[in-house]
Amino acid sequence: MDFVIRPEQRVSARHYDTVVAGGGTGGVFAAIAAARCGAKVALIEQKGYVGGIAAEGGCGLHSFFNLGRAFGVDKRMVVRGIPEEFIQRLHAVKGCSGHNETILRYEYDDDALCVDVEAYKFVALEMLREAGVHVMLNTFVADALRSGDLVNGVITESHQGCEAVMGKVFIDATGYGDLCARAGASYTEPNDYSVVNSMGVGGIDIDKYFAFLRDNGALNEYARGPRDGRDDQLIRVDGNYAKISPELAEAANLIGMSSTTTTLHDNYLMFIKINHKMASSPTDRDALANAEHELRRRQRVAIELLRKTIPGAENAFIARTAPTITIRRARCVECEYDITNEEVVNGTHFEDDVLSYGFHDNAPRMQIKNGGTYGLPYRSIIVKNKANLLAIGMMITSDHDAHMSTRNTVSCMAMGQAAGTAAGLCAKAELGGVRDLPYRELYDGLKQGNVWFDAEVYK
Repeated sequence: MDFVIRPEQRVSARHYDTVVAGGGTGGVFAAIAAARCGAKVALIEQKGYVGGIAAEGGCGLHSFFNLGRAFGVDKRMVVRGIPEEFIQRLHAVKGCSGHNETILRYEYDDDALCVDVEAYKFVALEMLREAGVHVMLNTFVADALRSGDLVNGVITESHQGCEAVMGKVFIDATGYGDLCARAGASYTEPNDYSVVNSMGVGGIDIDKYFAFLRDNGALNEYARGPRDGRDDQLIRVDGNYAKISPELAEAANLIGMSSTTTTLHDNYLMFIKINHKMASSPTDRDALANAEHELRRRQRVAIELLRKTIPGAENAFIARTAPTITIRRARCVECEYDITNEEVVNGTHFEDDVLSYGFHDNAPRMQIKNGGTYGLPYRSIIVKNKANLLAIGMMITSDHDAHMSTRNTVSCMAMGQAAGTAAGLCAKAELGGVRDLPYRELYDGLKQGNVWFDAEVYK
């Protein structure tokens, strides 16, 4: 490979208290929380909208509650604060179903919450603007400016050119760990998940899909809620293709197609998830480009499979795709504390909890003990050997099984509020680094933000 010397460049600089890199699932809530603490906040997002994987990659949101029914204990909302405020705002514009109970397989999750992805993007952007966040869309994190263990700024690239975005506290919410990598943080690249592109499918009826699974003895779970202005409608369905025929199961497995789907609209499935396991980490640009092509090829195969298989779907078509691949993990950033799956499933709480969470994506094989919750310690989002850098979302937790809980959307939302509150308080108090923030002040700030602590540190 040839190399060139990049000349020094004089660029304009903007100054903020808190800089959030990445406007996805966690970054939105981090920026809002920091701004509500009185910080001057910039949010840098490479796409033309915010919302990230929560609006692109999954099958709706869930897991705001502990797993009560499976254990015969009280069901309670354990993720509240700004994430739940967002859900209420989304529900007010008919952009989500609200909290609906899962029917049949509730030992996986009690909560089925379906979203309209376009409404999600709009409401998230509205809340950011109301909070006074400077939202820099269509802007890439190109590099980090640092001195010693301090991050001083982020070099960005956009259509208007190169800029320096300077700050006091930085939050990496990129999903890929781009800011942490450029700031010299230690990380690994486990490549332990498939990548995804989820498509919306028009011309297909969820009621007929439900009947197809039910009549073939293949129904796993479903949920009912509002759909196109009518209550008590099917909004989520999941099944087991292997119970229908080995041929159908094999065809779906070959293209990584999930049977789970959600909707808020007639004749439209909001998510059909297509998976692909890459041979290398999704940080590999050329390998990622090949995976983008492969997933879109698989989507074409998937739509033909749905047309041939599902009654009434003969004219089904791809109505929406994610603009880029969505991931479950790229870089795993080394932080001050690395939570283990043993701590997760045993419902461990810590002296520096910043949230409580009660969902595990490996359920029912792995569940939080007694239908309870575990806590995520503040230390687990503090990037090791960096004074003023926090990492949130899928970038933390090296234990794959523990990560199967911490990486989920609602956990990332709660993590975002925790990191944003910490960053905002640190900047406001002119602290030298994120470790200098007394936990009691962080705890009080989170309580003021309506964060729920299942294990109270301070009575």
